[in-house]
Amino acid sequence: MPLYEFRCEECGVFDVWRSMAESSSPAHCPECNEQGRRVFSPPMTLSRSQVAKAVSSEPKMVKVDREPKTSNVQYHSGSRPWMVGH
Repeated sequence: MPLYEFRCEECGVFDVWRSMAESSSPAHCPECNEQGRRVFSPPMTLSRSQVAKAVSSEPKMVKVDREPKTSNVQYHSGSRPWMVGH
């Protein structure tokens, strides 16, 4: 469910989690219980420069302290490969 902003004339802005079907109906203020009107705010988006900055940044170096364990995979050369380890 999305989070919607509403404005009460006396108390100010408050947020309400609602389904999209109920998005246009007024909400009651949690402080004074008066009906509040929905405030339309722009969605949070990234600009092209913010995306380019995130893509161009270098990845962090990760150091492995020990060698990885050897694999316990068993290979089967018979006619029934689904019966590996049986």
